[in-house]
Amino acid sequence: MVKELSLLFTLVLIGAALVLIWLGWRNRLRRQADVEPLPAVPAGLGGPLAAADGQYVATTTAGDWLDRIAVHQLGIRTNAVLSAHPEGVLFDRSGAGPVFIPAARLTGVRQESGMAGKFVEKDGLLVLSWMLGSRELDTGFRTRRAEDKALLLATLQDLISAAPQAEADSGK
Repeated sequence: MVKELSLLFTLVLIGAALVLIWLGWRNRLRRQADVEPLPAVPAGLGGPLAAADGQYVATTTAGDWLDRIAVHQLGIRTNAVLSAHPEGVLFDRSGAGPVFIPAARLTGVRQESGMAGKFVEKDGLLVLSWMLGSRELDTGFRTRRAEDKALLLATLQDLISAAPQAEADSGK
């Protein structure tokens, strides 16, 4: 009888925890309803300058690595391929839609050891900072192979530094 009551109590606690998690996520979606839609992937996307398999960690509010963005499935951790193109950066995510960030919206790239519940060795994550409307966001990515990180970092830094010049040239 004691074992059955223990089991029942444990199941009730687990159920209550899951309901609270669901309510929290639903409320986060409501709070973030004003987040602009994601940019569409361009039809004529150029060939990748660099690409790597890995894990899309999450997108958070810039500077607040715990404030996960829930709308547009940006808060879902998935396997992904990150590719840098002349037009911008593409996260081709498994089980979720792609995330395309135009080069002109990229504001920075850096290495971090963690964000949104994912912690790795020192400088194990690539974190891209970018603008979605008036919101500055950080998106984390962990390469599957460590040697891919240096090439991606250099390519992304070049893409970010070239974006203002490309935008100025197109305005002429």
